[in-house]
Amino acid sequence: MKIVVIGGTGLIGTRLVALLAEQGHEVVAASRATGVNSFTGDGLAEVLTGADVVVDTSNSSYEDEAGALEFFETSTLNLLTYGAAAGVKHHVALSVVGTDRLAASEQGYFRAKFVQEGLIQASTMPYSIVHATQFFEFLHSIADSATHGKLIRVAQALIQPMAADDVAAAVARAAVGAPTMSIVENGGPDRFRLDDLVRRDLALRYDPRDVVADPLARYFGNALTERELLPGVDAVIAPTSYGAWIEQGAA
Repeated sequence: MKIVVIGGTGLIGTRLVALLAEQGHEVVAASRATGVNSFTGDGLAEVLTGADVVVDTSNSSYEDEAGALEFFETSTLNLLTYGAAAGVKHHVALSVVGTDRLAASEQGYFRAKFVQEGLIQASTMPYSIVHATQFFEFLHSIADSATHGKLIRVAQALIQPMAADDVAAAVARAAVGAPTMSIVENGGPDRFRLDDLVRRDLALRYDPRDVVADPLARYFGNALTERELLPGVDAVIAPTSYGAWIEQGAA
């Protein structure tokens, strides 16, 4: 099976490419670094030739709605169009748990992700959409985005994060399986208060910043309710706990 991974040199893409290759698949890492640009279309026709599956793990560098919307809308339409022309049989996309809720209440980046998902669902291409909770690897980015001077103000929210390796494994399962024609949620095994987990992560890094839970704090520009980032009861639960991830030296 030939599988093309868009964003194949990124955090999840790199892991996914390695995992699929270990399973014996013909896998191609496609990104701007390899001469493929899903936004402009450069290199797409060539890389998708003979592909059975395309997996989109790419992400926008824009957090604002306008920039993110332009990226996801254009890139997704390009992938669907070029994929159909190449005879791709399965389109897999990685997205975020809570996208629909945050798109409805906050717009912004999550509105762009919601549009991306809608384009895939409305197309004639067989698809699978993988929803994942936040990654352990992004905890420092959450802290940085919420920093005000020496104080980190994070939303009063619950979080159920997972390891990037487990995210890649979830996407790999989707890629080699039959199209689900649905969204499948994935989350970590443990639930935390966002401020507690950020505080714990900072301590491991000997970071002296103080963390407080603030009901007015925003999450990458979005207001959160307490449970908005949590997966549903039918979510697939990943095996790696935060403690095990730390013991593996992944931090």
